[in-house]
Amino acid sequence: MASGLLLGGAVAALVTAAMPAPHPGGIADPPPDKIVIDVATVNGSGCRPGSAAVAVSEDNTAFTVTYSEYLAQVGGNSDPTAFRKNCQLSLIVHVPQGFTYAIAQADYRGFASLQSGANAVQRSSYYFQGSSQTVFKNHTFNGALNDNWQATDITDWANLVYAPCGVQRNFNINTELRVNAGSSSPSKVSFMTMDSTDGDINTVYHMAWKECPAK
Repeated sequence: MASGLLLGGAVAALVTAAMPAPHPGGIADPPPDKIVIDVATVNGSGCRPGSAAVAVSEDNTAFTVTYSEYLAQVGGNSDPTAFRKNCQLSLIVHVPQGFTYAIAQADYRGFASLQSGANAVQRSSYYFQGSSQTVFKNHTFNGALNDNWQATDITDWANLVYAPCGVQRNFNINTELRVNAGSSSPSKVSFMTMDSTDGDINTVYHMAWKECPAK
């Protein structure tokens, strides 16, 4: 299943998405050696095999996940199950020896067309294999709306959760889109996407780095 996903190269647009500075104690500059991300598994109604791509920034400060078919909709002739779409990705992040990383910020983007009275929810969580799943963070959007949307989750430096040093732990990402008709006309379609046909809309995960203790 994972073979259907595309593993991208460097994304130039991410170079401008710099991490907050200055670094607090213990936070290190990104390692100079290139990181590599492999997709272990992909599941969900919002990301069938072949409809998602992962790419790493040239400066190792972030990586992107781009979807091409991630759309939830309700109303009109919509399938009754189409109001909710989800995606579960498990990533193998190969980092240079002596370093570990955490996710300091996640930027989610897409497009929404919501009728007056309708609403939509984007929710997400991420965690390292073997550790407790983080609490889902929800972002609500209300109609009428017909525009690009963006939602950002930021973790305080003091609360960053780093991948364990010296062992390989997959990084798991769970996302969901849900569209509710609310008081809008049942004949009118409302939808929300987290996809892109041209690669300009993607999810960006900003990475914080630190050096592992010497053995």
